[in-house]
This record gives sequence, C-alpha cells and structure tokens, in this order.
Amino acid sequence: MPEVYREVEVKFSVDDGFEVPSLLELAEPRDRSARLIEGEPDQQVLRATYYDTADLDLARHGLTLRRRVGGRDSGWHLKIPSGESERTEVRLPPGRAGGTIPDALQRLVRARVQGRPLVAVAKVTTRRTVHRLFDATAHAALEVADDRVSARRVLPLEGPGDATGPEIAWRELEVEALDGDGEVLTAVAGELSARGLTGAPHVSKLARVLGADLRPERPRRKKGKRTSAKSATSSVALVYVGDQLEQLRSQDLPVRMDVPGSVHKMRVATRRLRSTLATFRPSFAPEVVGPLRTELKWLAAVLGEVRDAEVMHERVIGALPAADPSEADSSLRSTYEAARVAVLAELDGERYDRLLDALEAFVSSPPTTERGARPAGKALRRGVAGEYARVRRLVERAGAATDAERRAELLHDARKAAKQARYAAELAGDVFGPQARAFAAAMESTQELLGQHQDSVVLREHLRELAESTSDPSAAFTYGRLHALEEVRAREMEDRLPSVWAKASKKRLRRWLR
Repeated sequence: MPEVYREVEVKFSVDDGFEVPSLLELAEPRDRSARLIEGEPDQQVLRATYYDTADLDLARHGLTLRRRVGGRDSGWHLKIPSGESERTEVRLPPGRAGGTIPDALQRLVRARVQGRPLVAVAKVTTRRTVHRLFDATAHAALEVADDRVSARRVLPLEGPGDATGPEIAWRELEVEALDGDGEVLTAVAGELSARGLTGAPHVSKLARVLGADLRPERPRRKKGKRTSAKSATSSVALVYVGDQLEQLRSQDLPVRMDVPGSVHKMRVATRRLRSTLATFRPSFAPEVVGPLRTELKWLAAVLGEVRDAEVMHERVIGALPAADPSEADSSLRSTYEAARVAVLAELDGERYDRLLDALEAFVSSPPTTERGARPAGKALRRGVAGEYARVRRLVERAGAATDAERRAELLHDARKAAKQARYAAELAGDVFGPQARAFAAAMESTQELLGQHQDSVVLREHLRELAESTSDPSAAFTYGRLHALEEVRAREMEDRLPSVWAKASKKRLRRWLR
C-alpha cells in the first residue's frame, strides 16, 4: 500500500560561495529557551527520473511523478500540491530499475493522463548535504538540504528510445519541517530571508528543468472578463462546461486520496454539468446531450452514496453526545467504506473513462445546432425562468399537501428544482452579472433549507434502522429519542419555508428575467 506524507518546505536560491550557517544560530531568535540540537551533516547522492505525458499534463497541473534512488526515501513518489508551501507525497518502493510505473500511482493520475502513455521527461542528479535540528527527545524537527543539482530534459524521439537536452546546473536550499509543525521552519526561513536569500524561482526541480516547455493546457479566461447577452448561446455553455469539466478532473485525485470535501465538490461539478446541458439542450445535438446527461446522472448517484454516508455519519455521531456512539459509529463507518470502495471501482472503470472522453470531445468539437448560434441572453432568461416556475409549483404543492409522506416527497423535489434553478442562474451570472448572482443566492437559500429537511428525513430512516438492529435497550431508546427530535426539526424547517420562499421569490430578484 502507498505511504502518504505531508511535506512542508520552503526553497531558496543560493550561489556556489554560500556557506550554510549553523541551524542553531538560525533558529535561536525564535526561542532562546528552546532545547534544540544540531546533528552532523549527512552527504547523499540522489538520482531521479521524472515521468509525465509527452504534453506534460501532470506538471502543468502541479503534479510530479518520479522514481528516485539514494537517500532515506528511495522509491516512487507522486507529489500533490496542497498549499503555498505544502505538498502531499505518496510513496511506493522503487522496484527494479527500468520497471513499470506502479499501478497504484497510475490510478491516482488517471483523470489527468486520459490514457496517454507516461514517459521519462527529465533526469535529475542531486548531491545533497543534509543538516538537521533535533529536539530534546532526539526527534528530528527540521531539515535543511543543501542541493547541488545537475539535470537534463529527456526528449522523446520519433522511433524507439529518447534523447537528452543540454545539462543545466544550479544550487538551492530546501528548508523542511519534518514534524509538520511550521514554527521552527518559519523562524529559520525568516532568518535566511533576513540574510538576503531569495526564494527559488520554481516550485520544484522538475519545473526548473522543463522551463518554457511548461505551458498551460488551455488559455485561462481573464479574471472579471464576461461573455455578453449577444454571445452565441453555445459559446456561453461551452465556457461553463469546460470550467466544470476541469473541476471534475481536479477532484478525481482528492477523491481517490479520501480528502475531506472532495466527493462533495466532484458531485457538485457533475450536477452543474448536467444542469447546463439541460438549460442549453436546444443548442446542441440531442443524440449527444441525452447520453451525456444520463452518464452524468449515473456518476452523481455513485458519488452520492459516499457523500450521503459521510453526512449521515457526521449527523448521527454528532447527535449522540450522552450515549456510547461506538455501535452506530461502526455501522455507519462500514456503510461509508462500502460506498467508497464502490466509487473507487467505478472511477477505475471504463464507463467513467468514456464519460470524461465524451465531455472532452463535447468541449473540443461541440455538436452545435442552428439555435446554438443565437444570442445567449434570451435562452438564459428562458431557461432560468422555466426552472424558477418549476420550483414555485413544487413549493406550492408541498404547502397544500396534507399527507406527511407526500409532502416530504414534494419538498425533496422542490430542493432538487431549486438547485437546478440556482445552477442555471450561476451560469447566467457571467452574462447578466449581479442580478443573476443575487437570484442564484436566493435559490441557494431555499435549497439549503430544503436540504436540511431532506437530511432529517434520511437521518430518521437511519436512526430507525439502528434502533431495530441493536440489542441494547438503552441504545434503542436513545435512537428513538433522536428520531423524535428530528421529527420536530423537520417540522421547524417546514414552518420556516414560507418566509424563506417569500424572500427568494421577490419580484425584484426576477426583473432581469423579463
């Protein structure tokens, strides 16, 4: 199984004449009473081969995949950005030289690679002198790596084999907090900056080797730039679809890494894609849009199983402050793990690959219709107005329903319709600006309230199942009490709906739809 590490480091450029100061001297201004010990320098030679697609799809998204030998952590490494100075590193043993890239790492980059082969793109040799600071318990707290680097770009040839570019060489310092605590790192990095050192110009050695070859995948839209009501309907849709496809791809790896919130973000991107294709259905060939929406619905449902299990675990455990949560915790964790195994199997499957390929083809070679060339303003207004009318009808029907079960079903449908209206209005925000965004926020407030109501409905069902399956009478009693509290909570949500909807449906929020 891969090992996962959190890496917190700062890089500095240094010239050949620079002498690394005593680390105690650098760290001392932080806390003169701190008991730190400086170890003896350690000499290492590290040889790394970096892998990517020929178009550098990984590097352009901040991902680094390498096989490195030498030092304390020889092996395959996948580095994933997670903050300004932080990266997550996934490690596997090095295997034999010339061996294939481990399947576990290939799966993690699957959405970025898109079936393209991974090839060697750079070779880097680092002669490293490691300086470490230890605390009073002999635990290494900080490492300063003095790196003298020589590197070459690997250039694939038309036939078998490859060639290497000219060698480049440089020197840099890597200051890393080994215990994840950035306090000592901040002190040492601050002192080095005060002594005139400047940050390294590249985030990684690979980025420095690739240099000008490292270009964005596609031009980014300038911040603040908007399409207009006169833009072609299909053009407005394609910009948004491209944005959401990128979000879908960007969350694939975090979902595989079980990063909190990633399933929710991926699911939202999936739903926004499906909503956009519904709003702009007449602008594209129906034989393309229909199957895409079907597959997006499938993916949203797969992700929903994990997300729902995650939310229910948080809600149930959070509602058991006075009871032993171990039984419920075990049951809900099992449900979550089963759903997670299922979603990973689907992400590794051909159906998911075909969906990503189909979305990419939709953006790069859009199947537009004659109506797709019409100005977007009218189509956007009509689409949002239609979604709003659906929400209004469902809210009114739910308010008139006398049967509790039927009312819950209608409120659930209203929640989904409010979400659809919100997504359509968010899309329109790039054309109509603040008016559309204010309407989207109003639909979101309705969606959120109805979402809490639906969470209560689902939670009550889970509590009923837990009560029926437990052999502990006191636990069953607790689940019953929580079920009753959730019934009260759901009624409170229903009582709040008229006032929330009255604010969300004000005419002034809909003037732009005329």
